[in-house]
Amino acid sequence: MLILLENLPLEKDPRVRRECTALLAAGYAVSVVCPAGSGTGLDGLQAVSLHAYPPPPEARGPWGFVYEFGYSWVMTAMLTLRAFLVEGFAVIQGCNPPDTAFAIAWPYRLIGIPYVFDHHDLSPEVFTAKYGKTSGRVLEALLMLERATYRTADHVIATNDAFRQVAMERGNKSAQQITVVRNGPELSKAVRREPRPELRRGRAHLCCWLGLMFADDGLELALQAVAELVHVRRRQDCHFAFVGDGEKITAVREQARRLDVEDWVSFPGWIPLHDAFDYLSTADLGLSPNPKSPRLDVSTSMKVMEYMAFDLPVVAFDVDETRYSAGDAAVYATGNDPSEYARLIDELLDDPAQRARMGLAGRARVEDGLAWDHQRLAYVKVYERLIGHPTG
Repeated sequence: MLILLENLPLEKDPRVRRECTALLAAGYAVSVVCPAGSGTGLDGLQAVSLHAYPPPPEARGPWGFVYEFGYSWVMTAMLTLRAFLVEGFAVIQGCNPPDTAFAIAWPYRLIGIPYVFDHHDLSPEVFTAKYGKTSGRVLEALLMLERATYRTADHVIATNDAFRQVAMERGNKSAQQITVVRNGPELSKAVRREPRPELRRGRAHLCCWLGLMFADDGLELALQAVAELVHVRRRQDCHFAFVGDGEKITAVREQARRLDVEDWVSFPGWIPLHDAFDYLSTADLGLSPNPKSPRLDVSTSMKVMEYMAFDLPVVAFDVDETRYSAGDAAVYATGNDPSEYARLIDELLDDPAQRARMGLAGRARVEDGLAWDHQRLAYVKVYERLIGHPTG
């Protein structure tokens, strides 16, 4: 099995890590081509054959976006050829964004190697969210690449029903050519442990955000809500930890300084999973400030699933897919309004009984079907149908 991952190192993509684990457990050999990372956070994946290349420089502007795609594609194509010559593979899985892996897979399809498209995100909508472009050559090119990806794919793995609908409507794929495999935490790993009071930085409560800091993750709205709580509502008994990194880290640090909330927030950066789970075990609330938008209304938030697995109530904006995933485990602010978001945090921090009810509801939703423990069965079956079980 060869997995192509162009936008993140393997250690920073929990979905692909879980896919690798599921394939290894089923008896398949797994190779991955991806940008190089720190090499940490890959416990249990020592059997994966990793082909890593130096990551591209951060994209600046639309044409920087194009350069980043082009560089990653060339490096991925070269390492795919090396993997083919050295190890060989029976199937290629391409993960997006970007929607360019199909062109790498195409010549291998000519010799009978099927291509599976693991649809992580909507690349045209990501570009629009990042640069505010609703038309233009780059956007047209992204839509063309998406269509070509669907045409090339022998099978599509969609992260939710909304993506399944996109594959049918924009990709003209039949229902039989699509399998929904939702993101979800592993129950055996998502186990609440003893809290670490020092993470609250001397305050009574801790609210936690966990993830990669991208353009439309709503971190600016979250910091505005923190400022509302601290300076307007005079709520100064809570610490806010934003755990992770990404292209927005410098901007959000600067915003925290401008809003004069540096004493109430921390940015631990990208930390080992065990340490991240310590934050979730200590926190009172999980923050999901993703603003409502056409892209996010159909995108599943992995951080929400992690919060729910750790019995954490969630404060979110009224995003359709978040509401579908979290249900009664979250409260929802409307209109992307940080003042309303702050009010909901304020009310939940004063209501431990409600927090407990929401936490139990979230964990139950994960255990009843959203957990990766359930989803991985459908994932592995895709490959059993395409190339058979590794034992024959």
